[in-house]
Amino acid sequence: MLKQIIACLAILMLIIGGTTMSIAKSNHQDKTWDKTFPKSDNVNIQKVSFKNRYGITLVGDLYTPKSMAKDEKLPAIAISGPFGAVKEQASGLYAQQLAQRGFITLAFDPSYTGESSGEPRNVASPDINTEDFSAAVDYLSNSKNVNPDRIGILGICGFGGFALNAAAIDTRIKATVASTMYDMTRVSAKGYFDSIDEKARYELKQTLNKQRTEDFKNGTYAKAPGLPEKLTGEEPQFVKDYYGYYKTPRGFHKRSINSNGNWNVTSSLSLINMPILQYSDEIQSAVLVIHGEKAHSRYFGEDAFKKLKGDNKELLIIKDANHVDLYDNLEKIPFDKIEAFYKEYLK
Repeated sequence: MLKQIIACLAILMLIIGGTTMSIAKSNHQDKTWDKTFPKSDNVNIQKVSFKNRYGITLVGDLYTPKSMAKDEKLPAIAISGPFGAVKEQASGLYAQQLAQRGFITLAFDPSYTGESSGEPRNVASPDINTEDFSAAVDYLSNSKNVNPDRIGILGICGFGGFALNAAAIDTRIKATVASTMYDMTRVSAKGYFDSIDEKARYELKQTLNKQRTEDFKNGTYAKAPGLPEKLTGEEPQFVKDYYGYYKTPRGFHKRSINSNGNWNVTSSLSLINMPILQYSDEIQSAVLVIHGEKAHSRYFGEDAFKKLKGDNKELLIIKDANHVDLYDNLEKIPFDKIEAFYKEYLK
């Protein structure tokens, strides 16, 4: 049983994060363009940095509509995820698409990952990753072209759960979208479909805490297994889906943990111990939860939605979409709906 649990944990930490969308040739012709999606001619992009409450410097890409007037004040959206990805992947795609639709958007790398600071590298934290969203709101609230009363957030995959947690504590957030979300604390503590019981969880904690002792002695941090370099064909379908995004030109990025690296395995300890959706029923601002009909993770979004209260909450299930489709498939991601949601609640 313990081996099965550790194997499950390994899958969680390597990827937690379709139809393949082709990558435009212009991506490779423009040597200054480091994103996994085609560049739009309708937005301006500026690299920015800001600190969170823990003193960690976060690095992001700020997308603004080229049509924006010099002194215009626009609504803004902070975007992050998937879990282990970087701003040059799905979050940047969402940011660019929404900037084309009239929003100022900020796609950022979470603490300890990508171009953001924080040591040791490749650490996840339910507290700090929630704080990262609020730090992005700090930055946007003080940006000259942002209306500070019209700020929303958008979290993809594991950062969908952290976005809901941020909305529960940060009343400056007026609207939240959680796309193809994971509840990272639930899946770390209970496994997929809550398959890990208390006895098995205790054995898992014993293993992880033993690893802490070894990490301290060695002065290094053991890594969780990453995605395989090649598929055998025996993997679960969702692992194949992740591989099709992170390990191919479709979504590969050298700074992405999921593309080319590994989480610190002991990151799971804090995720196991701190349920992030404890107070999600107290969110008074608007929430849109989006999930794929065929996503293995669909139950996270549906269960999270069940806990939300108020007539400004909505669950949208995308027909025939899997988990990874909502990373980059423009035929599946409901940008018209997302735009309408933010225009309704960021006004």
